[in-house]
Amino acid sequence: MSTLTTALLSALPLMAGWAVHVWWLRARLHTARRDPLTGLRTRDGFTRRATALLKDPRAVVVLADVDKFKQINDTHGHAAGDALLKATAERLAHHVGPSGVVGRLGGDEFAAVVIDDHGTAGDLLAVLHGVLARPVDDQDPDMHTTVSLGWVRAVDFPADDLSGLLRRADEAMYAAKQGRAGLRRAGLGRLFATVTGRRSGRTGARTDSPVVGVAA
Repeated sequence: MSTLTTALLSALPLMAGWAVHVWWLRARLHTARRDPLTGLRTRDGFTRRATALLKDPRAVVVLADVDKFKQINDTHGHAAGDALLKATAERLAHHVGPSGVVGRLGGDEFAAVVIDDHGTAGDLLAVLHGVLARPVDDQDPDMHTTVSLGWVRAVDFPADDLSGLLRRADEAMYAAKQGRAGLRRAGLGRLFATVTGRRSGRTGARTDSPVVGVAA
């Protein structure tokens, strides 16, 4: 047996061990970027994928917030609240499809980037809004709520990065929630002036009156 062959054979266990270690690290990284409850991407994982998708001129940014979620938890319990969050995540992921991305930003707040192939994002999101309001399977039928949606076309604000577009979608979503409209699009004319954004003191909230419009 040659010296080279002997050296290669002796190195095999080390190479195998390193390969297993690399696989383990990748698995841990993948897990860290997934929300344990819903299986959606966490904020970091969502940001990475969404930023890449925004290079597509057809990209639409969506922000979704469950209405009266605290009331669901208080009335039906946290297990029911978790079931609602999981159902919301599954329905969002199904409607966004493999060409887009959905993430759970925290609590009952979700974000998505949709690739709008046919210019029908408003219609798609109107249907989605109805789907999200359906009762959760295997849960008390009285446990249901709506989800407020705000959305914005990236091409309408070419100077905005993901953070800026999410902020506009957030303001549109807040207007939808305040007006009980369910769905609002940013960029079609003044409707609501939230001034400080969705929550008073929210990080990154704009101080000017946002441009918010209907879901056409």
